[in-house]
Amino acid sequence: MRIHLSSVFVDDQDKALRFYTEVLGFVKKTEVPLGADRWLTVVSPEDPDGTELLLEPDGHPAVKPYKTALVADGIPAASFAVDDVRTEFNRLRELGVRFAQEPLEMGPVTTAVLDDTCGNLIQIVHSK
Repeated sequence: MRIHLSSVFVDDQDKALRFYTEVLGFVKKTEVPLGADRWLTVVSPEDPDGTELLLEPDGHPAVKPYKTALVADGIPAASFAVDDVRTEFNRLRELGVRFAQEPLEMGPVTTAVLDDTCGNLIQIVHSK
């Protein structure tokens, strides 16, 4: 068994697609119109057949309170592996990304938490 798809709820699919591709570096894999919204996924360019991230509209009434509570408590909605958190932190900060947590070493793991501009906190992480 493998993880095929995971999702992050976004408040604007166009804005999310720009952020997740142009800033974070993912590539669009699937875009299927579904009325006002789309089935819109991105993948890592390093693993184009790997796990897809669905940029899912946050229109369900339960989603916005859920997202608001996670952000208020500083809880990331997703976690992405990077080769070096400090290098990625510097690259993203140069692009204007806002961080809720700067790089933090916790034993063998280093993390940082960024704002995806779509209502979520996202963690980046690497292990030694």
